[in-house]
Amino acid sequence: MATGKPLRLVIVTPEKTLLDETVSALRFPLYDGDIGILPGRLPLIGRLGSGELKVTLDSGERRFFIDGGFVQVKQGVVTLLTNSAVPAADVSATKAEEALKTASAMVPTTEDQFRAKAASQNRARKMLAVARKPR
Repeated sequence: MATGKPLRLVIVTPEKTLLDETVSALRFPLYDGDIGILPGRLPLIGRLGSGELKVTLDSGERRFFIDGGFVQVKQGVVTLLTNSAVPAADVSATKAEEALKTASAMVPTTEDQFRAKAASQNRARKMLAVARKPR
């Protein structure tokens, strides 16, 4: 249910507040699937996944690669606390391919290592998808 109230997006990484702007809409990955947010969204707390954050502004779109963290939606403010948020233009396909190759070369011997390998491969694939999208 969209309302006339503006939606404010705040992206915070361990280093700094990366973005604090009024937006029209946004879409980002949760741990278990993507979600879109419009003005008027009811409160929400969720665990972020890795992948593309797509922000719609009056002036156009901005895209980022985000890597885990948490989201809170409360009273028209969406706060993303993430380990990393990189503008899509700065995501390197070469580095993503190297990360995928490194993750695929892992030889796990324990259940935790199998999970870590799968998570690393998933992250690298999503980073590669962001890097390969037309800008």
